[in-house]
Amino acid sequence: MGGHRLLITGASGSGTTTLGRTLATLWSVPHADVDDYFWMPTSPPYTQKRPATDRLALMQALFLPRDSWILSGALLGWGDSLIEGLDGVVYLTLDASTRMERLMSREITRYGDTIQNGGINETAHRDFLDWARGYDDMMRPADRTRAHDEQWMAQLPCPVLRLNSAQPVTQLATAVSNWLGVKADPCGPIS
Repeated sequence: MGGHRLLITGASGSGTTTLGRTLATLWSVPHADVDDYFWMPTSPPYTQKRPATDRLALMQALFLPRDSWILSGALLGWGDSLIEGLDGVVYLTLDASTRMERLMSREITRYGDTIQNGGINETAHRDFLDWARGYDDMMRPADRTRAHDEQWMAQLPCPVLRLNSAQPVTQLATAVSNWLGVKADPCGPIS
């Protein structure tokens, strides 16, 4: 496969990590999730942000110098220095109710009873779902929203492929592969 540096982005719960992992496996390239760099490793997770300069330095040391990679997540507001290295961006959309159902299922799988009333992760869980629900709120003044993502993508120097992630991940992977001209090998992974 020729070198491809791809960002897969979209609202939380739209399937960016799932598609990123699937493509990385098919193409035999590294995959990373922005959350692994954005957040400090804590218990419970996702409670302490890593400083932006540290995120970028860590990504530069561990991930970005490679010829090909897939990154899933959002760079909006802190990762603009990475834009020039992108060959393309895939933006996943999904209707809000399905997205929130996916998030709730993921949260239950990750945290079990700890997110129930009185559980140690109840407040963090509730805050996260409130934040995720606000993605489609056009009037939300700050933070990450669909409107902010649209403005960010409009300024990108690389092409953007928009996909509805209600499709099966195999169809999404095929669409991305075709878009980039990556051909499937009948005897092995996509090359």
